[in-house]
Amino acid sequence: MFQSMQDVIRELDKNQMLLRIQKEVDPDLEMAEIHRQVYDQKGPAILFEHVKGSPFPALSNLYGTIDRTEFLFRKTLPKIKKVIELKANPALLLKNPLRYLTTPMTALLALPMKNIGRSPVMYGQTTIDQLPMIKSWPMDGGAFITLPQVFTLPPGSRNPMQSNLGMYRIQLSGNDYELNKEIGLHYQLHRGIGVHHEAYNRSEEPFRCSIFVGGLPSHAFSAIMPMPEGISELTFAGMLADKRFRYTFDDAGQFISSDADFVITGTIIKNKKKPEGPFGDHLGYYSLTHDFPVMKVDKVYHRKNPVWHFTVVGRPPQEDSSFGYLIHKLVEDLKEQEFPGLKDIHAVDAAGVHPYCLP
Repeated sequence: MFQSMQDVIRELDKNQMLLRIQKEVDPDLEMAEIHRQVYDQKGPAILFEHVKGSPFPALSNLYGTIDRTEFLFRKTLPKIKKVIELKANPALLLKNPLRYLTTPMTALLALPMKNIGRSPVMYGQTTIDQLPMIKSWPMDGGAFITLPQVFTLPPGSRNPMQSNLGMYRIQLSGNDYELNKEIGLHYQLHRGIGVHHEAYNRSEEPFRCSIFVGGLPSHAFSAIMPMPEGISELTFAGMLADKRFRYTFDDAGQFISSDADFVITGTIIKNKKKPEGPFGDHLGYYSLTHDFPVMKVDKVYHRKNPVWHFTVVGRPPQEDSSFGYLIHKLVEDLKEQEFPGLKDIHAVDAAGVHPYCLP
C-alpha cells in the first residue's frame, strides 16, 4: 500500500482520479469554493499546486466519492472487516477457521512502532503563517485545519497504546490568537482528549499535544473512527494502511507521527480559554464564537515535499459523508454487541451523519 501522501498522489494520477490546479489559488474562500464545485460534480481529488501566501501545495476531496474512498483502502478493508467480525462473535474462529486463520495476527502486526533514526517529518520546520491558511466560509473566524489528527497522552505516559487520537477542529488565526504562537482547539470534556485535559488539570505536568496533518489516508480516517473498546486508533491506522503507525519523540518530549506531512507541537494551557469560531459547520450552519482551549505552539515540523491535506465542510452531503458510509460498513456487526437491543442504524446525510460512538 501507500508509504506517503506523495504515493497517494501518484496513484491517483495514474488512475485519472486527480485534478491538478497549477494556477495560484487564494486560500481565503477561493480554494473552498473550487472544492465545493468539484465535489458537487462527483469530481476527482484536487491538488492545489500553488497556494497564495504559502510554499506548500494542498490536497482536498481525497475521499470525495465512495468509490474513491473504497479504492484507497481496497486492499485492507476486507482484513479489518474480519477483525471486527471476530470481535462481535469470537465463536466464528471455530466455526470457520480457514476464513479467520490469519485474522488474530492482523491487529498484532499493526501495533505502533517507534521510528529508528531521525523521523522523516522532522526534515524541516516552518511557522503557522506559512501553512495554507484556508478559510472556507465568509463568516469564519479565521483559517482552520479541517482534517487534523490531534494526539494526546495521559499524564506520566509515553505509551502510544494509552493515547487518544481524535479529529477536533483547529483555528490557526483570527480572534485573539497570537499568530504563530497560539492556536485554538475545539473539543468537549466528554471526548477522549477532554478526559486527558481533566487529568492534566489535576497534575503538575504540562499538557503536551501534537497535531498531525496529511500522511497516509488511513491516519485521518482513524482520527474520526469511533473505536470499539480495546482497539486503539493507532493500531486501527496500522491495519487500514497495512503499515504500522511509526512514531518518535522530539527533544522536548513531544510525540511525532513519522508518516505525517506536518506536525504541530505545543502545550495546551491549563485553565485558559479564548474565543474560537465562528465556523461554517458540517450541518450547514455557523458554529458561533465560544471559549475553547488554547495551545501554545512549540514547533511546526514538515517532511520533504509535504502536502497539506484539508477538506471543506458544510450542508450535507460533503466529503465527510464518505467517512460515515465507511464507518457504518465496518462496524455494522458490532451494533447489537455494543448496544443490546439495537437492531439497525442508518445515519443519513440529512441528519449530519454524525457517526455513533461505540463505547
